[in-house]
Amino acid sequence: MAGGGGENNPNFPSDLDIKPSSAPEVALSSNVGAPDLVSIDERFSTRAQEHTIREYGIAGRVWEASYAILVYLDRSAGSDDEVEFDPPPFTSGPRSGGSQLTIVELGSGTGLVAARLAKYVVLRRDLIIATDLPDVCPLLEHNLCVSSSDTILVRPLAWGSQDHALQLTRDFGHESASRSDSCTGARHLTHIICSDLVYFPALLAPLLRTLLQLTAPPFAPPGGDSVPAQLVISYKIRSLPKETPFWSAFGLWFRFDAVLARPKTDVSEPHSAWSRFVPVPSDQETYVLVAYRRPESLAWTVPEDDQELLAGVGAWGTLVGKTDDKFEEMLLLNISFSDEE
Repeated sequence: MAGGGGENNPNFPSDLDIKPSSAPEVALSSNVGAPDLVSIDERFSTRAQEHTIREYGIAGRVWEASYAILVYLDRSAGSDDEVEFDPPPFTSGPRSGGSQLTIVELGSGTGLVAARLAKYVVLRRDLIIATDLPDVCPLLEHNLCVSSSDTILVRPLAWGSQDHALQLTRDFGHESASRSDSCTGARHLTHIICSDLVYFPALLAPLLRTLLQLTAPPFAPPGGDSVPAQLVISYKIRSLPKETPFWSAFGLWFRFDAVLARPKTDVSEPHSAWSRFVPVPSDQETYVLVAYRRPESLAWTVPEDDQELLAGVGAWGTLVGKTDDKFEEMLLLNISFSDEE
């Protein structure tokens, strides 16, 4: 939970009063057996967080949705043998010989999620880029040991900053946004990781703007025939009235569904029903979502005004305000509907 820009550092709100978190007992869903502990090392312990919170504010705390996304993505959490997910995490299963991962994490904060992901990026051609505000990058560089890593980078990325986004194109092998189509061997983004980012109302539009930037050329291949980048989002509801405008606008530009889970059973036994993945049974307010940019939206004009962006102006190719109600349906019925094209 970190990111954004502006004159007032969003990592130090006036009423900041937070304590370190600790890895909870995380069950894979309410109908799965004994929970597993998501262990973390000393870099992300409660003692380390006490220091980093003083120095980095909100960015120095490990937020609850980070643990949730790790249960989904982190194979060492013990989930492989107990539960199956729909869709399965991109960190599981065999990979084709020619494939390469290019992952950007937004608001990386302490770097816990990026550090765990780096354990599974075992091929030298893969790349993880952990991002946050420039003031937070020293914390990431320290915790991620980037000087000794070939697969992980730390870069500044304030949400909504066009300059910061374009600077990332150098790491993708693009000389410039205008010449990206002709670059030989240039990377395109395969995954975007977002953990506990939907919180401050002032940051909702900048966050959406950055997601739109990273899912369009040069980060995405030109044309609509290629596989779009997958967004993996963990989200804990804290103030639904303040956070709903983000999802109402997000759903106009992105298709998304909640991750489902069910216990693995013996091949001779019938499968149990799929249900929404809830990392901690008592915490129904935490969601893990998977999203993709709507291909047709690449032709729409993204408004420069933040209020218009959240109001749905530009979506569906019109200047009329509009909203998407997918997330409200998920809340009301507590299930994930298939997105209808």
